[in-house]
Parts: sequence; structure tokens; C-alpha cells
Amino acid sequence: MNFFDDNLRKYEHKKVSLENAINKFVKPGDRIFIDSGCAEPTDLTQKLIELGPTLPDVEILHFLSLSDLDYYKTAGGIEDLFRHNAFFIGKSLRKAIKEGLADYTPMLLSEIPRLFKSGQMHVDAALVQVSPPDKYGFCSFGINVDIVKPIAEAAERVIAEINPKMPRTLGDSFIHIDDIDVFVISEHDIIEFSYEPPNEVAEKIGSFVSSLIEDESTIQTGIGQIPNACIEKLESKRDLGVHSEVFSDGIVDLVEEGIITCKKKTLHNGKMICSFVMGSRKLYDFVDDNPFVEFHPCDYVNDPNVIGQNRKQVAINAALSVDLTGQINADSVGHEFYSGIGGQVDFVRGAARAVDGKPIMVLPSTVKLANGEVVSRIVASLQPGTGVVVTRGDVHYVVTEWGIAHLYGKSVRERVLQMINIAHPDFREDLLEQAKKWNYVYSDQKLPRSIEGRISLYPEKYETSLTLKSGKKILVRPIKTTDERMLQELYYSLDSKDRYYRFFTPVKDFRHKKIQYNLTIDYATNMVLVCEYSEENKKEIIAIGGFFKIEQPNIAEIAFTVHDEWRNEGITTFLMHYLVKIARELSYKALSGSILLENKAMLHIINKGEYPLKFKQIDSGVFDFVMDITLS
Repeated sequence: MNFFDDNLRKYEHKKVSLENAINKFVKPGDRIFIDSGCAEPTDLTQKLIELGPTLPDVEILHFLSLSDLDYYKTAGGIEDLFRHNAFFIGKSLRKAIKEGLADYTPMLLSEIPRLFKSGQMHVDAALVQVSPPDKYGFCSFGINVDIVKPIAEAAERVIAEINPKMPRTLGDSFIHIDDIDVFVISEHDIIEFSYEPPNEVAEKIGSFVSSLIEDESTIQTGIGQIPNACIEKLESKRDLGVHSEVFSDGIVDLVEEGIITCKKKTLHNGKMICSFVMGSRKLYDFVDDNPFVEFHPCDYVNDPNVIGQNRKQVAINAALSVDLTGQINADSVGHEFYSGIGGQVDFVRGAARAVDGKPIMVLPSTVKLANGEVVSRIVASLQPGTGVVVTRGDVHYVVTEWGIAHLYGKSVRERVLQMINIAHPDFREDLLEQAKKWNYVYSDQKLPRSIEGRISLYPEKYETSLTLKSGKKILVRPIKTTDERMLQELYYSLDSKDRYYRFFTPVKDFRHKKIQYNLTIDYATNMVLVCEYSEENKKEIIAIGGFFKIEQPNIAEIAFTVHDEWRNEGITTFLMHYLVKIARELSYKALSGSILLENKAMLHIINKGEYPLKFKQIDSGVFDFVMDITLS
């Protein structure tokens, strides 16, 4: 193919060889920016590396390096020949930074362009990769606009690879060839990128994240296997939008399936907004000349004030570790820098500002070290040297394969219990003991335990929903240790008569010591179900029902409490049938209880059930009953 068509031929005077592009336009001591991610101009970069020994004291700037090029091979072990400065640490620079051969500059992605636009950091030359010019002379930065466009505009010289294989993307993504000082023609394939297929842990986390995402939400996913695994779990959603600094192939699948339409977006309605993409040729073909996708620099895409204009903006980002109070580490392992801040903070804060927005942090609960040791990623305190990327004041949701911790607006005690609840069971006891030492929780705080003393795992399989006669929908689920305050609120809302019906005495207080037994049960022998109603981000427990093992074999004691404003909705009847189902699975043959004779409503519910009953009056006002739940 002849690339020197009419659009390019008149600019042929700017065409140079690779050798001259570097030799004549890069000088010793220059600061050079290299286009990032999958858009790296690898021909220019390779030539720069080859000529490195003749260019002492050159500083190379990068946002994200994904190529396999070895910048230090030709340096011959000379540590100070040149320096590489990364705003985000890619795989090709991780080792060099660890060894002190390269630098890392931690910055919010949204703020990097201002560093160059203001002149605070001067750039002598920008090495970029662009599409061929159109008939008006405009080249597209293609799959990577992020910081490259503003830096190219601020640089003294722009040296470009013009590559016909670079997609022509739309939006604020163009540079006129008049603003390119020299160019070379390249025909190499664009770098492709893929994540490992999601494992069982990633699948589980994705399912939990999906449960938080509503129809018509606008999605952002950060860099990482797990954030992208979450995308695969959105197949049941409707009319999703995209406003994200980056996305990969999974988003294309959701577009093709009609799940991402952008029809309900409140900002850039009908458009997917991004700053760069990383993926396969399928992704690059999708964004090529596609008016459905707009690329903008990251000082716009990542501006929290812009992000916050998207109703139901969801931000899904990965953490390396999280402490019990919610401090998020995402860029280092102790003193060793691993990745970078990137756009994580921008989107956490932007999503928090959005109407019905949800910032979500994801991570596996454990990691296997090089020596084979498995350690918890949920930690009592962050490792010395570890940086806090997202503060405890910014964090909203943290998700592991063990569940969801909702930390926003929660006290330290509540946060600690939430975080222990999503830690791997092998580490929960140690985390609790450390929290007690620091007085973060009650000194007698317990975790759900079996008779044998092992941690009793939350039985997620018993979570279900119930649509009431009024049309309202509630969540029915096993109780958690984190439900203490909501359970107290339910009990305190009962009037004296209801307290008497439930406890056979007009109980006046429901302190921690009195109700903890309800919250730290052994799910293998006991079950307590709560009915949770959510409205406008407020959650409350409106009913509770459960059974507890007693001394008699194969029999458990059952009891219910429903707030008076939620009665006659079928809640107690549902709880009774559901508890019978669970009790059968736990090998019980009967459920027993005591009812005050004046509690006509409960007597009616028990009597109208389908289970054989035996009543025994134990005094003038109280009946004991035994309900046969064996299947005939």
C-alpha cells in the first residue's frame, strides 16, 4: 500500500529516517516523553534505546509502559547514563525502579497534564504514534489520548510515527500534522494486551460487584484482572453507560449484547467516554472511526467534577491491601513501588460526588508470596512504607471473594467488623485480636463460631428476596456480626407490648452483651434471618426470625419479631416456611417455641401452617408448641 497519498504527500518534507528522527531531534540532557500503553511508538523507542549511549543525561517520561523493550540493555550497566521517570509503573520498568535505575512520580492522573501545560515540567521532545492525516491534515492519537495530547501540545518538538494500523479515534483526539515537527512511517502492529482469564476468586468478586450495580449505571473500570473480570458479570444489566479512563475487550462484548447503550447517561448521552484503551485488535477495530466512542485527555475524563455529573457513576478499582479502617494501598508493597495511583483516586472521588454513585474497591482476600506463604490482603495495619492511595475518608465499598464491606459513614468499630467479615477465615481471629488490643471493638467482641471453635462461615446461599403485599421488596439473609446497631434499632422501636410478646418480659435495654448471642451464631446448627429494607441508601432491619439448637436432639427453638409498621405483609409466614426449609437441611425434625396466649397473631400464624402441631400449656398464659417438620 502506498501511504503517500494526497493527504500525506504534501507533508513529505517532514518525513525522516528513524536514525535522523533521534539523532537530529533529540539531544543529550533532553527530557523526552514517550507515548504510553499500547500506543507506544516502538520503532522510535527502539532507536532511542540503541542510540542511548550517545545521549547522556536524557530523562524519559512515561505514563504506562507495556512493551517488552529493554531500556537498560544498551546502557552497559552505567547507572546514571539516563533516567526513566514513570507516572505509573508498567511491567517493563518494575525491575528497574526496584533496583534504583528508574524513578516513579506519584500523581493523580487528572493532574498530570497541568504539570506540563503550566510549564512546571518542561518537555523537549514528545515521541508519539498517530494515524495518517485526513484530508484536512489532522492525525488521530488513536487508542491513547490520556496525557499524550496535552504533553504533545506543550513539548518543544513532536516526533511522530505515522502508522496506518493505528485506529482513527474520535473526540478531542487530534493533532494537526503542522504541529508535528518530523515523522517516520511505521507499519508495525499495535501492541495488544490481555488479562488472564478470571479464576474462581475473580468470578466471585465479580458477582458481588454486579449485585451493587443498578441498571442505567455508568461504569468505570481501572487497570487490573479483577476490575475487568467484573465486566463479565454484568450480562443481566440494562442500558449501562461508560465513562472510564480505560477499557478493554469486555466492554465491546457488552455493547454487542445490547447491555451498554449509553442511552441513560446524564453526561455525553449516547457516547462512551474514555482516555485510552488496552486490548486486542477486535477492540481497536471497534473504536476505529466509531462515533459511539469519544476519546478525551485525562484532565477532562478523570476530572472528579466531570465524573460526578454522571448519575449512577460506578468506579471499580483494584487494591493491593486494605487495613481494618479502610485505608487503601494500591501502588506499593511496603517500600517497594509496584504500580501507581493512576486514575483511581479521581474516579473514587468522582463517583462519590455522583447522584447514586458507587466507588468500589476490589481485591482477593489473600496473596501467595514467592516463598509459598499465603498472607492476608486485609491487614490490621498497612505494612511500613506502604502508601495510602485512597484514604479511609474516601472509601465506600470494599469487595473480596468473601463479601461486601460498606464502610462509608461507618465508625471505626463498624468498619473493623465489616472488614473482618470479608477477610479470609484463616485470618479473622488474628485480625479481631489485634483490633481488641487497639480498642477498636468491644473487649468481648466475638466472631461466629462452631461448637468445635472454628470460624462459622456466612451462608450466602440463604440470601433471598421477598416482594411484599404492598409491592415493596426486601432482602432476607442470615444475620451478620455487623448487624448489631440495626438489630438494636429494631428492638428499641418495639413498644412495651411487643417486647413482652417477644421476650416474655418488658425488656428495657438491648446492650451489646445482651444481643451478641444473636449475632455470633454457629450457622451449622443455628440460623437467624433478618429482613432488610433499603431506601435512598438507608438500610434497616424490619423483622427477624430464627431457630437455636436446644438440649433435645433434632429439635430447635424458633422465634420471630416483626416491626408493627410491617405487619400483615406476609413476612412472618415467609420466615417460618424458609426457616423450616433451612432446619430440614440441618437435619432437624421439629421446631419448638413458646407463645403467650394473648399473642393472637402469632398463634394464628402457627396454627394455619402446614406442619403438625402439639401444644402444651405450661401456665395460665403461656403455651409451648412443637412443630413437626419431617417430610411425610
